[in-house]
Amino acid sequence: MQRDAEATKQRLIAAGRAEFAAYGLSGARVDRIAEVAQCNKAQIYHYFKNKAGLFEAVWNSLVEHIIVNLPLDSADLPEVAARLSDIYAEHPELARLMTWQRMERGDDAPSEPGIADMRRRSAAIAAAQAEGVVSTRFEARVLLALLIHIAMLWEAANPEVLALVDVDDAHERREIVRRVAAALVS
Repeated sequence: MQRDAEATKQRLIAAGRAEFAAYGLSGARVDRIAEVAQCNKAQIYHYFKNKAGLFEAVWNSLVEHIIVNLPLDSADLPEVAARLSDIYAEHPELARLMTWQRMERGDDAPSEPGIADMRRRSAAIAAAQAEGVVSTRFEARVLLALLIHIAMLWEAANPEVLALVDVDDAHERREIVRRVAAALVS
């Protein structure tokens, strides 16, 4: 029984992820989420209390996905930024979810696992700066924020910027992120 409940929750989170990426929290419809997840919409309320609770579960799964799939190698921050760019390219809904979260839930407290991971990564960058491996041009936490946002460039840029830059090749986009990150850390 527990296994089925967990599978149901994961289907609801996956369906919620797509729905919230497309419509945000306000525009999302629990009936569409339930239909895609092949569940009864009462299960959303049972497992997540309400639509906002499901959004929070989707957000937490997003944070966890990035934490688990993004290596921490302060000696090779350009590659870390390129890998994050890969994650965004593989999951274009992530940038949309981040935008919706900021617009509709921006006053919520930050995710504790996300904050803990950011502090851990920032401390590792500060240690690499102290060892002379990474430039001290920017404070570690600012450098981390810059790297994260450079990695999201292709998914977050408006159409005019993308048209001007005119780089559609995924490998070229990744290399640009890696080179910009290298310039920041050297």
